[in-house]
Amino acid sequence: MRAALFRRHGGPEVMEVGDVPAPVPGPGEVAVQVTAAALNHIDLWLRRGLPALPVPLPHVAGGDGCGTVVALGPGVAARPGAGVGDRVLLNPGLSCGRCPACLDGRDNLCPEFRMMGEQTWGVQAEQVVVPAQNLVPAPRGRLALTDAELASIPTVFMTAWQMLVDRAQLRQGETVLVLAAGSGVGSAAIQIAKLYGARVIATASTDAKLAAARALGADETVNHATGDLVKEVKRLTDRRGADVVVEHVGAATFPQSVVAAARGGRIVTCGATAGFEPVLNLRHVFWRQLSILGSTMASKSRLFTLLDLFAAGRLRPVVHQVFPLDEAAAAHQLLESRATFGKLVLVTATR
Repeated sequence: MRAALFRRHGGPEVMEVGDVPAPVPGPGEVAVQVTAAALNHIDLWLRRGLPALPVPLPHVAGGDGCGTVVALGPGVAARPGAGVGDRVLLNPGLSCGRCPACLDGRDNLCPEFRMMGEQTWGVQAEQVVVPAQNLVPAPRGRLALTDAELASIPTVFMTAWQMLVDRAQLRQGETVLVLAAGSGVGSAAIQIAKLYGARVIATASTDAKLAAARALGADETVNHATGDLVKEVKRLTDRRGADVVVEHVGAATFPQSVVAAARGGRIVTCGATAGFEPVLNLRHVFWRQLSILGSTMASKSRLFTLLDLFAAGRLRPVVHQVFPLDEAAAAHQLLESRATFGKLVLVTATR
């Protein structure tokens, strides 16, 4: 089969599409013919090389994908919507399925939790093998999604849901500050916050991205490249600040996020694309009684909830551009440019 892979670390130029052996499903696994696979920033970091997350080379990245089931491994029984020939979405989180956290429905806290495409080969290939429990039947009906749209959902929407709903416990009428609204997590967080009746202030670096954020439902926008983020948030909230801050940029923005939060506010973070060692003024944290919450993905069950909301038209995917698998290097280059709003998706075609 063909796969987008890298044989050495480096820039987008190290990406290639080559032939690799097609995987064979083992006990408890299924094989899926991949039709679309979305990119995430972790794909860029893996390609560049992460000392804390070394991968054997060559490596096929990608955790978000959809396709058609083509084979069931030993011991796997077909279930409605997830048998051979069925169109499915892949749940990117991998866990043991037997520890207390997994059995309590908190599998993203499993000691063995990992992500497809990081500690394993990923979905940016013509086929992938995954555990049977990682299949989710594709939604059907008049609002059925394209393959590219479907593949763009899991990581960013599950992450944003966990941040706002499960960790920050968002309440109706609160103000949410969403940083980097043009990112996948940012565009998902805007929609989920509005779903819960929040007022959303979104930030981005260009007027075009701010317009797109408003089209998704953002009530107010701030250009953090030309304006003072904290001053603007204070102005828009009568100096109160944001009840919840969706922080996934890291060191470059974390000090401002702390100051922009309201008394008793919650800062929830899922990543650090711009540095992981921020300056933190603890006086703001204890005097204004702030909560700083870490968040990683969500339990597998949340994807079922999200797909019901997509099928009902209450959430929508945000796809910036679709590339053929052969243009994986170009997709990497565009994602690195930060000129996108929403997701980049690779689509495959079998020979």
